[in-house]
Amino acid sequence: MTKYVNSFFWRICSAALLVCVGCAAQSSTPSNADLDRKVERQIRAHFSVPAQVGIDVTGRKPSTEFPAFDALTVTFSVGDKKQDQEFLISKDGKQLIRMSKIDLTKDPYAETMSKIDISGRPVRGNKNAKVTIVNYDDFQCPFCARMHDTLTQQVLKQYGDKVKVVYKDYPLVEIHPWAKRAAVDANCLGQLKESAYWDFADALHANARSISQKQGADAQRAEVDRLVMEEGKKAGVNTSELQACVSAQKEDKVLASMAEAEALGVSSTPTLFINGQKLEGAVPAQEVKSVIDRALADAGDTAPAAASQKTGNGGN
Repeated sequence: MTKYVNSFFWRICSAALLVCVGCAAQSSTPSNADLDRKVERQIRAHFSVPAQVGIDVTGRKPSTEFPAFDALTVTFSVGDKKQDQEFLISKDGKQLIRMSKIDLTKDPYAETMSKIDISGRPVRGNKNAKVTIVNYDDFQCPFCARMHDTLTQQVLKQYGDKVKVVYKDYPLVEIHPWAKRAAVDANCLGQLKESAYWDFADALHANARSISQKQGADAQRAEVDRLVMEEGKKAGVNTSELQACVSAQKEDKVLASMAEAEALGVSSTPTLFINGQKLEGAVPAQEVKSVIDRALADAGDTAPAAASQKTGNGGN
């Protein structure tokens, strides 16, 4: 599903809508088939539903919460992907309402973090920090290189032991031919020595352009393998174990991370979750810091003086 269609689904989920689906002068309730067609047209127009998204109106039944309305299920579909949304329709068939009910007893950010598995992942920063920054990363992505620089050169230096950074894999395999190879190699190195994972991540983001300039995908992947072995030697890991892992190219952990990301609505890189709050793209460093400051405050902590002063003044 494209990012555009994902964005549409988000609008459907988050919007509140009241539209007229019948003319005021109508003297009788339209047939179910006619009304369903009107509902579809109104939803398609009001939400600018892309042409490739199908709309199916089903399941009309009395609403248990709003006596003057019936509940209506509207299914949006693209290929084999479907999403149901509940609407309310007035008994006379003249008004359609879409409202979002919010359960204030639940913490949405905590629920998001509970769906992210960071067990066994290399950590940069303080492992016991109150703020966790999860970055769904693609080692071949130039925007990821910018975010990597923001996290390593600004966030970690300013926030010190108040944050921990964890990378998860989300290689965009359709457009980045060596990104998955890099993710597998990084995991091979990380399981032998945690700090070496980060040295390799630094090297990949610093050299992504030169790797991509190699002629052909095979040459690019070979260069990634050369770099991981080089970093392994620097770190003093068992090179035989590292070579065996690199040669095996087991992708299960990478594929699991990709599936997890998609379940969270990730469709591009970089995508950050800071204590569960989502940030998409290579957003400015100050935006990242503002979210960190808010997360620290929610956790009963304070931002470092230098970081909070820059946030307050809107500095870079």
